[in-house]
Amino acid sequence: MPDLWMPGATRLDIGDHAPTDGGPAKAIAHITWDRNATAAKPQDLVPYENLRAYFSGSGKGVAPHILWDPFTGRITQFTPADSRSKSLADASGGTRTNRAGSVVLQIEALFFPYCRVGDAVFPTLKSTPCKGWTELQNWVHSWGVPHVWPMGRPDDFTPHRSERTWEEEAGWYAHAHVPENTHQDPGSWPAFVTTEAAPAATEPFPGASFFKAGRRSPIIAAMHKRLVAVGCGRYKSSANSDVWGSGDVASYAAWQRHLGYTGASADGIPGAKSWSALRVPNV
Repeated sequence: MPDLWMPGATRLDIGDHAPTDGGPAKAIAHITWDRNATAAKPQDLVPYENLRAYFSGSGKGVAPHILWDPFTGRITQFTPADSRSKSLADASGGTRTNRAGSVVLQIEALFFPYCRVGDAVFPTLKSTPCKGWTELQNWVHSWGVPHVWPMGRPDDFTPHRSERTWEEEAGWYAHAHVPENTHQDPGSWPAFVTTEAAPAATEPFPGASFFKAGRRSPIIAAMHKRLVAVGCGRYKSSANSDVWGSGDVASYAAWQRHLGYTGASADGIPGAKSWSALRVPNV
């Protein structure tokens, strides 16, 4: 099992744990946006300690999982990975935003546009040193969140939201992408430092008849891992990942739709062309 508490982060458990609902694994990118600065009038960055005290005190009701300081690499975690946190608005009767996934990991970067640190002014988050980002992205990825942005990596403060994408696609989302929310952040986010390379040697297509309920095989386990890596995992559990079941059908159907197949051609049963495109590593 991945680490509930990120290795190297300061652990500050605020309690009030509650489970998520299952579904595509997600991470949500936020910035703290503590002050409104401009290029003409930059302002000093708010001290990290102020935000840490806020989220563990009067701001517990809106605390994220992670507070990340991209200037120093300091990270504090307030809630374990398998619990929901409360950084998203959650309207009654709709999708339970803070719980809508196997994990919904909320990351607050200590930043606002045109913040000043020393003599330097930083207009965007990605222009900061982004210290600690590699370790942070790798921990998030260990929880099944693929290195993808289903609605696009944020590069401005324009909100755009799709509830269908939110409900069906695993990956990273900007706060500006989340249904029921009105925030426009984070405006930008650092690129993934590494992405999983497709394997050089791939598993030959075993034939459609191979994929029958209850079939156990390392090929199915390898396929499971690839589907998660490309952002099409629809698994509710990683148990019995080598046994063909309903989660595989749902996940493979998502892959087929990703390739542009529709209707009966996206039934969740592998075909030769879609299998070749997935590049399952040879086992």
